[in-house]
Amino acid sequence: MQAQDTPNKNKKVTFAVGGNCEQCKTRIEKAAYKVKGVKSANWDMNSGNMTLIFDERKCTEKEVQKAIAKVGHDAGKERADDAVYKKLHHCCLYERLP
Repeated sequence: MQAQDTPNKNKKVTFAVGGNCEQCKTRIEKAAYKVKGVKSANWDMNSGNMTLIFDERKCTEKEVQKAIAKVGHDAGKERADDAVYKKLHHCCLYERLP
């Protein structure tokens, strides 16, 4: 019964992240890797999905989404600040959901 309560050292999650191009991919993945505990961060340009592997003992999915939102990309349930979004390069201005 205790196994479910134990933090997963290699938790794998997938969530949507807004972006368009290689510049976005670099920025999104760099922001994710800055969060302590992230082991793998791969944003797929075609699907717009981030596949993340992280150590639950060191960080949460929400913390990573917040870090990505801080650099201007909507991530999961976290929305990037409008001012930060507007500063992105014109090719990086992805279509945002209302």
